[in-house]
Parts: sequence; C-alpha cells; structure tokens
Amino acid sequence: MEKRRVVVTGMGVISPVGIGVEKFWASLLEGKSGIGPITRFDAAAFDSRIAGQVNDYDPLDYFSSKHARHLARFVQFASVASREAVSKAQLDMKAVDANRVGVLIGSGIGSIGTLEKEYSKYLEKGPKRIAPHFIPRIIINEAAGQVSIETGAKGPATCVATACSTATNAIGDAFRCIQYGDADVMIAGGTESATTALAVGGFCALKALSKRNDEPQKASRPFDVNRDGFVMAEGAGVVILETLEHAKQRKAPILAELVGYGRTSDAYHITAPESTGEGASRAMSLALQDSGLQPQDISYINAHGTSTKLNDKVETMAIKSVFKDYASKVPISSIKSMTGHLLGAAGGIEFAACVLAMRDSMIPPTINCDNPDPDCDLDYVPNVARKVEVASAMSNSLGFGGHNASVIVKKFQE
Repeated sequence: MEKRRVVVTGMGVISPVGIGVEKFWASLLEGKSGIGPITRFDAAAFDSRIAGQVNDYDPLDYFSSKHARHLARFVQFASVASREAVSKAQLDMKAVDANRVGVLIGSGIGSIGTLEKEYSKYLEKGPKRIAPHFIPRIIINEAAGQVSIETGAKGPATCVATACSTATNAIGDAFRCIQYGDADVMIAGGTESATTALAVGGFCALKALSKRNDEPQKASRPFDVNRDGFVMAEGAGVVILETLEHAKQRKAPILAELVGYGRTSDAYHITAPESTGEGASRAMSLALQDSGLQPQDISYINAHGTSTKLNDKVETMAIKSVFKDYASKVPISSIKSMTGHLLGAAGGIEFAACVLAMRDSMIPPTINCDNPDPDCDLDYVPNVARKVEVASAMSNSLGFGGHNASVIVKKFQE
C-alpha cells in the first residue's frame, strides 16, 4: 500500500511567550523569556518557585462563564489552540466530510489542579460536595473530546499520554492515521496546565527543577554548564494535518510537508534517559529512514533540550551517533530556554517552531547558553536567532518512562 503524502495546513499556539502563532514566534526570535515567579499558588515553601505561566490568558475571552467552569484549563488551552489552527487552515467543517476528520490531542498530566481542589473539598466537607464535573475535568481524553465537539470532527478521536513526548507522539500518530487512510484530516497536538502545588512539589521531590529562583529568566539554560534543572510551563500546540490531495482540492494554505516519524523506548528507567542515548538515536534514525532523507539533508534540529544535566548530555550523544561528522555543522536549538518545559504540550509548540523556521529562514536561539558544557559541544545557536535557509527540520521529544519521538518536516514541493 502506498502511503499518502501529508501536509501541514494550520497551527495554533498558547505559550508563556505569547498566545497565537505569530506572537509566540516573534518572542522566540527576540530571545524573550516567559519564565517568572509562580503566582497561581503560594510557592514560598518550594525549592523551585518559578514557572512559565500563560499570564495573559483569560478564559472569559474564549468561553462563557458556565462553560469555563466546566472545562479544565488544559482542555481550554487545547480548544483555543485548535480554533486558531482550524482558522489558519481555512478548514470549513461544513465543506468537508466530518467523518474523515479526526482529533488526536494528548496531555502528560491532565488536570492535577482539579484533583487537588476536589480532594480538599472531600476532606473538608465530605463526598457530597465533590463537583459533578470532577471526572470530565481530569481525564486526559477530554481535550480531544472537547475539540471534536466544538469542531464537529467525527473521525478518529483519541489521545496520547507519553509524558514529555506526548505532543510529538500525537502528531506522529496522526500522521500515520492519515498515511494509511483512516482519516483525511487530523487535528493533532498536546496541551498542559500542571503548574500546581502538588505537581511542582512532585517534580521538586525528584530534584528535576531549577532552583534559580532569583533569576527566573536565566533559569532555563539548556546545554549550559551551569544548568540545574528544567522549568515547568503550560500551554498548547495544535496543528492541522491532511492529505496533500485533500489540501489541494480545497485550496488550503500548505505550510510544510510532514515526511518522517520515529518512536522508540529506552526500556531502562522510569525517569532517567538511557546513558548512551541509544533509544533517542534510534528514534531519530527511524524518522530519517521514514522520510527518505539523509542526515546532511536536515537543516535544523529542534532539540528536546530540557536544561537538566542528564537529558542535554544524552541528547547530544544521540545526535552525534546519528549525524556523525555532520552533527557539528547542523544548527540545534532548544526553545525551552525561553518557554520552559510544557511537558505534554512541548512537542506541539516545538513542531510549530520548526515549520516557522522553514517559513522565515530563521532559527530561534537557545538563550542563556553562555558557557556550554564540554559534554554538549555542538552548535546550539546560542542567545541570538540566526538567519539560515531551512529546507527540512527535525524535532525531538524524550519523555519520562523512556519514551522517545522524532518527527521531520520539510518545505513543500510538488
């Protein structure tokens, strides 16, 4: 069976550096940080008191007060990002077969804030005070479900939960869904809003978060020798994927072509990456094999680049393993230096950054990369965006549990 060509026709972003694709992109090219003190709860007692919050988001700008109360914040983010993506793709659901339009949106954690709130109510006031919408607010599939309800998409509707690889897996799995004929159009990506006391406390207990509380905008510093952990963040990244034939038939804007996807497992540890990077390198190799491209064809790598000691070193090793001598020549950057780590949504906004890098021939920088770690000795585009013709780009995501995912997009050509 011949696999169908899949193109990107729309994107939507909610991030700590801006709501909307263009604001997000302008902030990245400026090297603007979205990290600041946590304001959504009292973090005074926590080791890490900083996060990438979406501070300019007001649910009443997008939902009625009743609807906003019923929808968890991570579901709202998915909905708003999907609206932008559908609009940018000029996708009129009344003009297409809704049975052939699917939704695949994941989340790493879901609504842990709802769990905290409702359990506190239970302890204080008993089970009869638990909110009727408690369960629909917490389950991860509600993001895809809500987007399906809003858009009228009646094709495959599902979700992915693979920690920090979630959005990349969601986009890649949606790509496969279209390639093999299960749908003509997929609304895909990831969403997250887990900057809560329990979640931040849990990551603090893992010693995973940066403690650079006095300099929040310098806290996320991937590949820098002085990095001390990642910074939690929230937001959503959603894209519209569809067959080339379908996109051309409806005269849709074609932003890029999705050509490669690889996913593997380390089978090693519940949080730490396998020490040689073998699982990550296999994911990249599989994506290249799927795309039909060679390592030297990749113009830009959007790294997972979390700003943790292990991840950045292991990802560097994995890139060297796959790209060999070309590894020192290909530009690499981590936008987590600016946005923080959106967990299950990270791959969604990073995919968007790859498409935008191709569109504008600009690579966003890795800010705060002032003193590169000797173990991280590649070209991480430090601190300043770079003008480069980007013909194709790879985006990597490496998640807790050993989940590895890589996708490759290239400029569309007939």
